[in-house]
Amino acid sequence: MLRIDRAIYDQIVAHARRDHPDEACGVVAGPEGSDRPERFIEMTNAERSPTFYRFDSKEQFKVWNEMWDRDEEPVVIYHSHTATEAYPSRTDVSYAKEPGAHYVLVSTRDPNIEEFRSFRIIDGEITEEPVEVIDGD
Repeated sequence: MLRIDRAIYDQIVAHARRDHPDEACGVVAGPEGSDRPERFIEMTNAERSPTFYRFDSKEQFKVWNEMWDRDEEPVVIYHSHTATEAYPSRTDVSYAKEPGAHYVLVSTRDPNIEEFRSFRIIDGEITEEPVEVIDGD
């Protein structure tokens, strides 16, 4: 199960909507081994595409080094789908290299419907998991 603070959930959805019609992407870092998404990191979609995303390699290197220095790991890796449901594509599965991460997808295909789903992707196997949004203090 993904447990995520309302503020971070809202930031992910806002980023997805703001970048529409292109796919948005980013990570939420948390303390190593904690499974707690705490630090929202909006990233650049180097492809600037409505059907594909790729982290900018220099930005990803910087972000991953920063997480390393802070004893963090990517707890959530997110991106949006602009014309399809929030479900991992074959490309998404091939990019899923963090077995401990929650892979969040947000669909922006219908501006009136909030579609936010989380998956575990391990060795090509997709497992959807429940999302619990926690209201902050």
